[in-house]
Amino acid sequence: MLLHIVARGKIARSPEAELVDRYMSRIAWDTKLTELPETGGRIPPHKQPLRTVALDEKGRDLSSEKLAGILGDWRDGGIRETRFLIGAADGHSQQQRAEADLLLAFGSATWPHLLARAMLAEQLYRATSILAGHPYHRAG
Repeated sequence: MLLHIVARGKIARSPEAELVDRYMSRIAWDTKLTELPETGGRIPPHKQPLRTVALDEKGRDLSSEKLAGILGDWRDGGIRETRFLIGAADGHSQQQRAEADLLLAFGSATWPHLLARAMLAEQLYRATSILAGHPYHRAG
């Protein structure tokens, strides 16, 4: 299953970009990062079947194990691509929220978009490590 992060705004060369690259390169699954301008832009065509996860402050605050379980179920159920949407400063539209298969939050705090991108990349690495039985995640 392809893990595809679609993010508004350019991250450019920065410590956050290095973190994103570091975690994305560690993920054993296929990955892709698409950066879009703050408004407009075209999201590339997706593989079918598709699941969409929108990062949203009102989303579910899932443990790493629960996120891994959802991704594993989707992968095992034949989903070919999961898109993770990181919106612009004003977040997602009502339509994007309604169409998402999952609204995901990283706690109740508000995070800068660049850090949210790095945190998402790390959680995807952690989730795939959990599913692979790799010792990176130390539960308990």
